[in-house]
Amino acid sequence: MNKKNLVRGIIYAGLILLSIICLIPFAMMIINATRSNTEIVRGFSLIPGKSLIDNYKNMMYHMDISDGIFKGIWLGFKNSFIIAVSVTILSGYFSALTAYGFYAYEFKGKKLLFIFILVMMMIPSQLGLLGFYELNKALKTLDSYIPLIIPSIATPFTVFFMRQYLISTMHPAIIEAARIDGASEISIFHKIILPVMMPAVATMSIFSFIGAWNNYLLPLIVIFSPEKYPLPVLMGYLKGGKVAENLGSIYLAISISVVPIIIAFMFLSKHIIGSISAGAVKE
Repeated sequence: MNKKNLVRGIIYAGLILLSIICLIPFAMMIINATRSNTEIVRGFSLIPGKSLIDNYKNMMYHMDISDGIFKGIWLGFKNSFIIAVSVTILSGYFSALTAYGFYAYEFKGKKLLFIFILVMMMIPSQLGLLGFYELNKALKTLDSYIPLIIPSIATPFTVFFMRQYLISTMHPAIIEAARIDGASEISIFHKIILPVMMPAVATMSIFSFIGAWNNYLLPLIVIFSPEKYPLPVLMGYLKGGKVAENLGSIYLAISISVVPIIIAFMFLSKHIIGSISAGAVKE
């Protein structure tokens, strides 16, 4: 074995070890979801338990806040899905549109506006919660999904990331050629810019989906009706009970809540590893 193969083998062995370490928490979560409280307190085991059904019934009992078709965790699952998908689609599209505007056009105050976006990236969103609440109170949009979806349409970091992506991959000559051929600005964006930006859109969509799915503080403040609670807030009912008696149920609820995140990553990852500079002109 030569030196090159030895180094490659060490790198692969290290990556496999890191992968196993990263998967251990997920394995613990899934296995504990099938065990009773007594078994969980005793310590971790690789052998699944036999309390999955009991944990599910206990979880549904503590989360049952609606008499509709969707009960318990599935009500919060549905609400979180509506919010997360809406935020992901709108954020990806309008952030790409905004980034294209900063990239392709020259207008008065462009630099100042972009500096404002950079400043907004540095300010913690929690500092504006009080003003955000009062604004939605004045607009009468409290206890709805509007405050959770509309402000996420064009987030500063997403716009910044997509603009930088366009600068590194898109040559201005492509846009100029399309304009000379008579293409409208909307057609240029949808047929040229958006396909090239798909890796960036997919990357930001993953973060947008995860952020919207795991959002806890903002829904807790602006939503009052229990039947409208997303999954993270609804899980507070389970954690707020006798935690020592709900350990298996908590693990089960968490296991169910991470499934959409894994699916979203699997669906969008193919765009991330695709051709990043597809359609760009090499200088």
